[in-house]
Amino acid sequence: MEREQALEELKGRVKNQNIIKHSLAVEAIMKELAFHFKEDIDKWGLAGLLHDIDYDKTADDPSKHSLVGADILEGLDIESSIVYAVKAHNDFHGIERKRKIDKALYCADPMAGMITACALVLPSKKLEDVTTEFVLKRMDEKGFAKGANRDQIKSCDKLDISLETFIGIALNAMGTISNQLGL
Repeated sequence: MEREQALEELKGRVKNQNIIKHSLAVEAIMKELAFHFKEDIDKWGLAGLLHDIDYDKTADDPSKHSLVGADILEGLDIESSIVYAVKAHNDFHGIERKRKIDKALYCADPMAGMITACALVLPSKKLEDVTTEFVLKRMDEKGFAKGANRDQIKSCDKLDISLETFIGIALNAMGTISNQLGL
């Protein structure tokens, strides 16, 4: 599936604009990680873009989130490795994250939320003013961005990259689409 068609599928199923922006942020991070690891940038980007395609259907039932999404993606004839990564990104199901794409999506998802929260607390509310050091400091604050699972973010070590490197990659990625994110 081409990226523009995937975006239309996402927008057709998800009405919450913040989830659309979140999906764009995760897509950007996944593409940057794919570039870093010399993986398929388009494939990794689609996994990031479509990982929450079932949000409207499963927002009130985390036990179904990502399973419904995987079913939707299978119905759209999305490549099986993307479907698996989407299914495995929800801890609720205990699905093993086997490949780099699975592990990358798992840590990119909450990182997008953490970085967004960091930008929103700054007076400028701009991504360009968020630094790696600022994100690291905020990660240590338990009351900050409670929805951004720190252990999940720190699982970037399963990709053999440091937390600092991962944050830098994610900041750079989201910075390239800051206008689309309104940050």
